[in-house]
Amino acid sequence: MMKRTLYILGGAACVMLLPHSLRAQNVQPKDTTVSRTVVVEQEYNPDILDAAKVNVLPKVEVPTVGKKSAEYATTLFPATSIPGFSMNPYSGEELQPAFTPGYVRAGYGNYGNLDLFANYLFRLSGKDRLNIGLQVDGMNGELDKLSQANPERKKWDARYYRTRAGADYTHLFDRFELNANGNFGLSNFNYQPGGVHGKQKFTSGDVQTGIRFTDETAPFRFNAAAGVLMYERRQNGPTQPGNEDYAIKETILRFAGGVTGMIGDRRNIGIGFELNNFRYGGYTKDPHTQETLLKGYTALQLNPSYELDTDDWRLHLGAKVDLSFGFGSSYRIAPDVDIQYVFADSYVLYARATGGQRINDFRRMEQINPYSELPVSMEAAGEPRIAQLRGTHEQVNGSLGFKAGPYPGLWFHVYGGYQRLKDEIFTESVTIPTGAEEASFFHFGQADANNFYAGGEATYEYKDLFAVSARYTYRNWKCRTNEHLLAVKPAGELSFNTLLRPIANLTLKLGYTHIGRKEVKNYMKMQAVNDLHAGADYNLFKGISVYARAHNLLNKKYQYHPGYSAEGLNVLGGLSFRF
Repeated sequence: MMKRTLYILGGAACVMLLPHSLRAQNVQPKDTTVSRTVVVEQEYNPDILDAAKVNVLPKVEVPTVGKKSAEYATTLFPATSIPGFSMNPYSGEELQPAFTPGYVRAGYGNYGNLDLFANYLFRLSGKDRLNIGLQVDGMNGELDKLSQANPERKKWDARYYRTRAGADYTHLFDRFELNANGNFGLSNFNYQPGGVHGKQKFTSGDVQTGIRFTDETAPFRFNAAAGVLMYERRQNGPTQPGNEDYAIKETILRFAGGVTGMIGDRRNIGIGFELNNFRYGGYTKDPHTQETLLKGYTALQLNPSYELDTDDWRLHLGAKVDLSFGFGSSYRIAPDVDIQYVFADSYVLYARATGGQRINDFRRMEQINPYSELPVSMEAAGEPRIAQLRGTHEQVNGSLGFKAGPYPGLWFHVYGGYQRLKDEIFTESVTIPTGAEEASFFHFGQADANNFYAGGEATYEYKDLFAVSARYTYRNWKCRTNEHLLAVKPAGELSFNTLLRPIANLTLKLGYTHIGRKEVKNYMKMQAVNDLHAGADYNLFKGISVYARAHNLLNKKYQYHPGYSAEGLNVLGGLSFRF
């Protein structure tokens, strides 16, 4: 049944299903460099296709400045993909005044880097839209080998391909919006020599539907959604090489929604919720004792809130209440508070305290580190077996900051804060005997951790001709129980990006990304990310563009995931078509 269901194509995940959007209030969009970006490419890149690169570093929230309207924004902010050494899909920016429903992009590069993307938006009527998309990206080439297996070989043949397909349908009623969508995903890749497995395959699919009340003049608004999400990991844990596959299937039934009511011209109250019911199938029992290793459970998050919005003050007071039943039964609460004071139209002081539960499902594991196995525990007989991850609870993420736009196109932001996490996910290495030899692999671990952070950023944009941005965040991580787990955490994050459009049809980009790693005594140290990158796209004819980009121009050695080196100097180029 699962295999048949997984063939259903998917599309943009219903916004109502996202935890951070459970509040149904009419929240103004955040005025950041990213949110002020108007890129034509967004019409052809629905979020459900997972085309966006995944940044697993802890995020620093940015305040809103609703009074400041932006003229433009085209700044490039590259990030790591899954895996870090794969080429990321490139979004060429083509300045087309008229809307075109179809888009196709194809590119290829050294290391066998592949970038394929196709999308078509059907306007079935004035109230009906159907969006269909397909994306394939990946790599196939030799990378530096960091494992101790076959020490005479310095390289290994790495391979990683991802496929995403989706369909999304929306119908507009007079006061409601109905959405139905689903998606399919497939990841195929191999491990370095010396591990317990040679290759891995992740298969995912979901079907979702939702409804949203769209009348902004009504005294109350609501949304509701339901869906089923499926995921299969083909290889799992410390099974011995040569044994049969031990696939594990995860099924999530998800219900989400929210309601908000106005209690004045500038005040409203609301509550949002998300309910997830987890079930596991396949290899979920110990082969010796028949003990269930992965147990089903239910997680519920409630998010009551109160909001006040005046000319100078923006106040959001709420809480995240998380309840879990079954495995990891718990009751936890975290703040959801945001206080902003806006003055002189474009200056804002803010104080924020947020938190809440992060569900560590199979999808999040792939995002954090696809090469990492499920947690491993040791039996009394000394044999390893898989274990289950608990949810990560962000007890508090409090920050203070100041953001200002003293001049049109110029913005700067300084911030500092403290974050405390219970059962945070880390990646650590383990070695087990496999006959006369040993096998090493990476698996997920959990421990309580906290970090102080401080940083700043600045951006300047001049119409659509020039943009520059810089950002740095310092982090000081602590973990009392397992300090070696902090080796994968960033000690500092630096990014610098520029964009230049000398003529209407040509866009040039240059950037630099540095992610420092925390050094742990008597333990491995991940090499810091040191990526100088550049890109260009040129509109040849109406609807036809050529694009190229390059990463690691300095040909440095670094890692996005422990034990796996990133690509050296890599270049990708191709064509894109609009029709």
